[in-house]
Amino acid sequence: MWNGDALDLDAYLTQLGYEGDRAPTLETLRALHRAHVLSVRWENLDAFLRGDVPLDLGALQAKMIGNPRGGYCFEHVSLYAAALERLGFAFFGIQGRIHVGPGKILPATHAMLVIELDGRRWLCDVGFGASPLEPIEITDRTEATDAQSVWSYLLLREEVTPGADGWTLYQPVAGGGDGGAVGDGVAGGGVAGGGWQPRHTFTLDRQYLADYSMANHFIATSSHSPFTGRLFVQRVFPDRLQVMDDRTLTTVRPGADSPPEVRELEAAEVPKALADDFGIELTEADAELLVAKLSTRHGVRNHRLRRIGR
Repeated sequence: MWNGDALDLDAYLTQLGYEGDRAPTLETLRALHRAHVLSVRWENLDAFLRGDVPLDLGALQAKMIGNPRGGYCFEHVSLYAAALERLGFAFFGIQGRIHVGPGKILPATHAMLVIELDGRRWLCDVGFGASPLEPIEITDRTEATDAQSVWSYLLLREEVTPGADGWTLYQPVAGGGDGGAVGDGVAGGGVAGGGWQPRHTFTLDRQYLADYSMANHFIATSSHSPFTGRLFVQRVFPDRLQVMDDRTLTTVRPGADSPPEVRELEAAEVPKALADDFGIELTEADAELLVAKLSTRHGVRNHRLRRIGR
């Protein structure tokens, strides 16, 4: 169902630097989840540069295994699901809605997996960008802090859309407590109280590769998608998050006394920053195309600001 038989599992695990046990246990799941998040970059370069993001496993392996590239949630989850299937895990796909504020309902375009082990269910959210380093057990009021890390999350069961119960994953409010992260390019919104803010909601309705392909088509090609008109790149570390939003490079560290470090770049500086800060090496052609698109965006923005007197 998830193309696990077509995956080069050894190459994938080598990409992750994973040499541990391959039995479908919770310990294996935790180690794989952590290794994937720390090893495979989150980026929307194909959507931004070309408006085309294939999800077939051959394309994903060519792009994300043995190459210094990454992808966004549909790519991450499709590749990760193939590996879990090969390893014998029981799981199913779901989709969530990124939270951008009270009353605003976005389409369900964030892909995740739910793993079933010994009567318990675990949320694997490897493709958010600012992803948790470990799976989160799907139980009400689960407060999770990644082992060997300081990133924290809170999972609540509640109404997620009018009349529909589901789950909301919260992160600490930016600038307080643990220092929030932007996540899947565009998350943000209201505060739940107690220093937490929602970043996405989901239900446990099962989704399949066909559903991911439909949602991915919108995200990769639509002019209404946040990822076709703006560059987003993220890299998670145990103690910090690196974010490239258009030409703004931000380093987020947990802790109330650690404000984000922000640096504005020139368009021509972005390819080098991608290599130095994210480990993403672009081809010469892609680097030239990226600089051209960023320069055009900046020129259009300056023109609009001049027109409104700013």
